[in-house]
Amino acid sequence: MKRWLSRLAALLAILGVGGFLIIVSGLVPIKASSGHWAITEMFLDFTKRRSVATHSIGIEAPPLDNPAMVLKGAGHFENGCGPCHGRPGEPAPRIPQAMTPAAPPLASRIGRWSPAELFHIVKHGIKFTGMPAWPAPQRDDEVWAMVAFLRVLPELDGAGYRRLVNGAASAIPTAPVPAAVTGSCSRCHGLDGLGREGGAFPGLAGQSETYLSSALRAFAGGARHSGIMEPIAAGLDDQTMRDLARYYAGLAPRRAGPFGPAGTSAERAAGLAGTAGQDARGAEIAGRGIPARKVPSCSDCHGPAKTDRNPAYPVLAGQLPEYLVLQLGLFARGARGGSAYSHLMPPVAAALTAEEMAAVARYYASLSPNP
Repeated sequence: MKRWLSRLAALLAILGVGGFLIIVSGLVPIKASSGHWAITEMFLDFTKRRSVATHSIGIEAPPLDNPAMVLKGAGHFENGCGPCHGRPGEPAPRIPQAMTPAAPPLASRIGRWSPAELFHIVKHGIKFTGMPAWPAPQRDDEVWAMVAFLRVLPELDGAGYRRLVNGAASAIPTAPVPAAVTGSCSRCHGLDGLGREGGAFPGLAGQSETYLSSALRAFAGGARHSGIMEPIAAGLDDQTMRDLARYYAGLAPRRAGPFGPAGTSAERAAGLAGTAGQDARGAEIAGRGIPARKVPSCSDCHGPAKTDRNPAYPVLAGQLPEYLVLQLGLFARGARGGSAYSHLMPPVAAALTAEEMAAVARYYASLSPNP
């Protein structure tokens, strides 16, 4: 046995030295134009599938049939994924096809993976393929939105894809529209700044220039976490950020009205439908806070109030309740980040229950911003 082990060790040493010499010689091709040998491709694919299967054990998928999640994923796919993997109804992009491995068309590959496996791939990326990790690892909600969209991607033709990505045409404002709005922002926030349907995206219309500018700078610098917004904001110069902030600040905000006790279908799907008593609780928290838990009044910073507010604080009146609940949850988990005043919110949000977050969100969604 010792003799066989010695021979095996010697063989491994010879192979190791031989491999090292081949590498040093420069004979190993690394050019993308040569592709992989078939056996190399099989080995890498098998390794990838086994690794993803193992590392996705224990990941539990949330419900993925929420239309708002699908819309959010579609919006990012257009900017972040389509340039390499292609879009339904369009020819494959030329340059990514020259990569090794080439970026595959995803519609025919999605069925290979479970939702948990797709989550692992989208969040962490894949080495040696050009597939990056999600830019904001704190935002599992965004990763799951991508998974929700990828699950419906195989069913989409070109027209269906464009409807998801662009939505219905919004009203065209009379003010000049910056190029960045038509090129990117309007896809999610609309030309009118009111956001897409179902609470997928926040309304920007009527927010202050100060708040919008600081939010864009926070996204661009990675201080506010979003794998969707960080890459977009990072590509904007200071003048474009100012133009965008001025444009959306000048638009008419959403005019809201009271919600019925049963809630809308979108609210019920998001768990936001409440009762009259819960709505009253939301108004109470907004107006008085919860002194026993050191939760201050929301209205002191976000209105409605008769005194002037800090323009760096966002206006919450008329904002979609799904978005407000999401932001409170992110603050509570320490996963949101933000601009200079964002550190004030995590202890406040962490002191609220899920029911109280929903009640406050419904209250603010029922208000119309001050003209």
